Amino acid sequence: MASLADRVRGNGRIAAGLLFNLLVSICIVFLNKWIYVHHGFPNMSLTLVHFMVTWLGLYICQKLDIFAPKSLPPSKLLLLALSFCGFVVFTNLSLQNNTIGTYQLAKAMTTPVIIAIQTFCYQKTFSTRIQLTLIPITLGVILNSYYDVKFNFLGMVFAALGVLVTSLYQVWVGAKQHELQVNSMQLLYYQAPMSSAMLLVTVPFFEPMFGEGGIFGPWSVSALLMVLLSGVIAFMVNLSIYWIIGNTSPVTYNMFGHFKFCITLFGGYVLFKDPLSINQGLGILCTLFGILAYTHFKLSEQEGGKSKLVQRP
Repeated sequence: MASLADRVRGNGRIAAGLLFNLLVSICIVFLNKWIYVHHGFPNMSLTLVHFMVTWLGLYICQKLDIFAPKSLPPSKLLLLALSFCGFVVFTNLSLQNNTIGTYQLAKAMTTPVIIAIQTFCYQKTFSTRIQLTLIPITLGVILNSYYDVKFNFLGMVFAALGVLVTSLYQVWVGAKQHELQVNSMQLLYYQAPMSSAMLLVTVPFFEPMFGEGGIFGPWSVSALLMVLLSGVIAFMVNLSIYWIIGNTSPVTYNMFGHFKFCITLFGGYVLFKDPLSINQGLGILCTLFGILAYTHFKLSEQEGGKSKLVQRP
């Protein structure tokens, strides 16, 4: 009976963690969009707040022994910290200039771009069925963008740059974790302050610091509270992702990611009254089919690889 009770408690804890991640992941998208639409807070300044709050949160976590920091040479992390700045800034610019549907679908292009980078730059090979799943993913994104009533060329440029830099960042993170023998929190603990310093130097060249529209401008109390809340939630997203990966299987994490994808799309059309044509709906379904197929094939190949290792004498 004790073991059954332990299992129930364990499952309850995982369910609570997944629910928490669902809430904060969806909340950060809608909250940032709200800040851009209703307050006009500058993009890079908001990203700077996110980085600083994330570093402060990680500092508190390591003081509470949630993870142990590892000494890393800053020179090894410069390019990673720079790409971290780029992917968050461009992704937020995409959210600011596109509908939530287009923003969310554009992010799905990260998978094809990562595969292209790993194929051409790292000579990594992928099975034919994995490569074929990239067709519906790409076709769906193109369909949605082409028929988007609120199509914004600048928004699509930011979305494309966001996908490219995000893909590079994800490839480099995996390589750096392997090279330096650290986990994601240990890496982020050093990345966040370096990225904050880079943005602190860069922001004055692109955005006003004082006066109307500046980070130190005359913002209302409600706007400042929303920005601070956005930073706290961004940190909670990172922390909950780390917890989910450590406490569930890859299948759970990926399937839950697809659920969040659908909920975020639906919420964007409901909350921000974004128009949705039939062709856009077909594009969304096409992309979702491609993502599900990719996940299914990828996980089955991983399971097949594990079983071969187990059977090997």
